[in-house]
Amino acid sequence: MITSLSIKNFALIDQLAIDFTNGLSIITGETGAGKSIILGALGLVLGKRADLSSLKNTDEKCVIEAQFDISKYNLFSFFEENDLDYEAETIIRREILPSGKSRAFINDSPVNLQELQALSLFLIDIHSQQQTQELSEEEVQFKIIDAIADNKNELEQYQEILKKYKNHKSQLVSLQRKQGESLKEQEYHSFLLDELLSAKLIDGEQEQLEEDFEQLNNVESIKESIDKALLIAHEEEIGALHHLKEIKSTLQRIAPFGSKYQELLERMNSIIIEFDDITLELNQHAEQLLNDPEKLEYTNQKLQLIYTLQKKHQVKTVAELLVIQNELDQSLVLISNLESEINKLQELITKNEQELDALAQVIHEKRIQAIPVLTEKMIQILEKLGMPNVRFKIDLNLVPTFFSNGKEALHFLFSANKGGEFGLLKKVASGGEMSRIMLAVKAILAQYSKLPTLIFDEIDTGVSGEIAIRMGEIMKQMSTTMQVFAITHLSQIAAKGDSHFKVAKSTVGEVTNSELKLLTEEERVLEIAQMLSGTVVSESALNHAKALLN
Repeated sequence: MITSLSIKNFALIDQLAIDFTNGLSIITGETGAGKSIILGALGLVLGKRADLSSLKNTDEKCVIEAQFDISKYNLFSFFEENDLDYEAETIIRREILPSGKSRAFINDSPVNLQELQALSLFLIDIHSQQQTQELSEEEVQFKIIDAIADNKNELEQYQEILKKYKNHKSQLVSLQRKQGESLKEQEYHSFLLDELLSAKLIDGEQEQLEEDFEQLNNVESIKESIDKALLIAHEEEIGALHHLKEIKSTLQRIAPFGSKYQELLERMNSIIIEFDDITLELNQHAEQLLNDPEKLEYTNQKLQLIYTLQKKHQVKTVAELLVIQNELDQSLVLISNLESEINKLQELITKNEQELDALAQVIHEKRIQAIPVLTEKMIQILEKLGMPNVRFKIDLNLVPTFFSNGKEALHFLFSANKGGEFGLLKKVASGGEMSRIMLAVKAILAQYSKLPTLIFDEIDTGVSGEIAIRMGEIMKQMSTTMQVFAITHLSQIAAKGDSHFKVAKSTVGEVTNSELKLLTEEERVLEIAQMLSGTVVSESALNHAKALLN
């Protein structure tokens, strides 16, 4: 429950500090006095976004601080998960700086708005007139039924699986699109790969093929040149080898006469040995030289194939062609893998659907059991609120679609009069009826939820007299198990409060200020009398106010 609230430099409030107790607290005040400002300040504490218009004095920062007693609400795990210091008396502070920046703190630890909003779900439910209209929305109606059905755990499991299911479906669509695009290219890529594979390319073979081609294409010229070289080398008396040996013989005669002549002789020996090797190799090449037109044709064709592939793929080497061949092979493997991945995803999706169906069925059955409980309790409360012939018909039908909260279509039908036709709640219920129905819903939910504080913001719209008294009694009953605030214009409801606060606006010079004040018993009698008769309070109004309070 909220135990205190302090506001500084917010809207029409210079500075305000107020303490609250449990039970039913009433807040009254003239229209425009600033009741909405109090709710606005609480909204900031609960994580709503702020701007500079919130500052009364734009040169100073705005500070709103609320203290909550959370000792009985098992929130320790929330603080632990968010790395926050747990305190039984937790303080939430919100600051808006003149620069427009906003800061939030939980027990003096800085937090972001998401964390603040998450904590606020456990602290306060502010019910406004807008929420009364939301009662006609299907999502809100489901939440009411699920609270009574105790579907919290099942819905959490369902939503966790639904998230996986949607993610898997999204992945499947992406892979199928990718597969479709790949299949269009698959035939061409297969052709290119087959073309490269059939070429049986080997890294470095192009250079060898080009050398072989030159030799095979010029075999006669090469043989003629080798034969001529051998003839020059070995021809008797005039051959090169004969002359080299003559030079060696001459050097042998002078070698004993000095080391330099000996060195020249050794070098001459080396030349003759090398010359012998050369002529030997020339003989071997001459023997191996064959005129092989078939091999020449094969070599030429293989080279032309390589040149064609290089031109086609815009590369210059066989190594680059082999890289392209590997990439094409990998792309075709990926297409094959895509099919496998798609099959796996389809299996996961089928499994998700089975799990969702099973949980949706459990949720459906629990809702079916909860509906009679809800309608019976609502009728009991609404009969007390002047709707003796009210009837509800809540239809739940399973559908094939997976929604965020199950697989059902919901029709919340309502009839206020005996013998009247059922109609959709949002179409046939009046404003006053909607206010009473919402109060009944909140009263029922208070029995099932552990929310510590509930604020009714003029839920009494469209009602008066005896019905207003009954509404006040219901709020009073609710306040025995939770802290309840009621912002009201009705004296009948105001009289039911355990404490009574008044919002008043005053103007001093050019400055307007709003304040929130806890009324004494005497002040409370006067306030309720003014609610009954206006500014001029009659004796009868005072007596009526006292009677209501008693």
